[in-house]
Amino acid sequence: MRLRLRSIGAALAVGSLALLTAGCSPSAGEAGGDVVTIKVAATVTPMTDVVEAAAEVIEKGYEIELVPVSDYVQPNVLVENGEIDANFVQFVPFMEEFNTKNDASLAGVKPIYSTVVAFYSKTLSSLDELPQGGSVVIPNDSANAARALQLLADQSIITLDPSVERFTAKVADITENPRELTITQVDLLQLNTAYEEADAVFNLPSFARQLGLTPVDNGLAVEQDPQFAVTLVTREDKLGTPEIAALEKAFTSDHVRETLESLDVPPAF
Repeated sequence: MRLRLRSIGAALAVGSLALLTAGCSPSAGEAGGDVVTIKVAATVTPMTDVVEAAAEVIEKGYEIELVPVSDYVQPNVLVENGEIDANFVQFVPFMEEFNTKNDASLAGVKPIYSTVVAFYSKTLSSLDELPQGGSVVIPNDSANAARALQLLADQSIITLDPSVERFTAKVADITENPRELTITQVDLLQLNTAYEEADAVFNLPSFARQLGLTPVDNGLAVEQDPQFAVTLVTREDKLGTPEIAALEKAFTSDHVRETLESLDVPPAF
């Protein structure tokens, strides 16, 4: 296996990170001999599993260094700054939101697996059981929030402004909320904590898995849209480079497909 592992130090905590002028990736210059090291950030399973599987089949002359990260902003900053070559933590709408807010130049390389999101509850067996004045928690980033609100609208729990495009709504676009639900937005990393307290929580599969939940077995309402496939991301100026081409080939290999299927995760390639 051509996989290396390193950790990001405390100095790279989200609160202290700032976008710097993008520079060249250090990987090619640091490569020993004929081996080029490609640094890829990932957070949790199955993202880390995919990086590890890709490392096992990356073509000769390359190796993958897995860079563990603990949030979903840090890996984008690292790619934008040229400190790593790519990340595997997000879908394209989330990446586009980061680009807009930070004047960044990240680009999707290839969708790798589909995400099946759902609402979960410790006490309810259906969203129809949401009580008057009940509590619902959704993510605070615009892409995932819009996805959660659309799912509520599709289940006739709320009504969204019809002039708003699908998967772009904000809480302010709710026109009808007959149950007078309190809809609270939290950081992605707080969704699992919210599950213990709210009547219903929108959650992503990588986090729900940590609670022993799956959309098929535990989801109150489920959605799987192709535009939200978890995607390999790099910087725009690295698209088409030999190392990113080698990375894409490894990420879309039969071995990665088999790894995803063994985890009951639907491949998107």
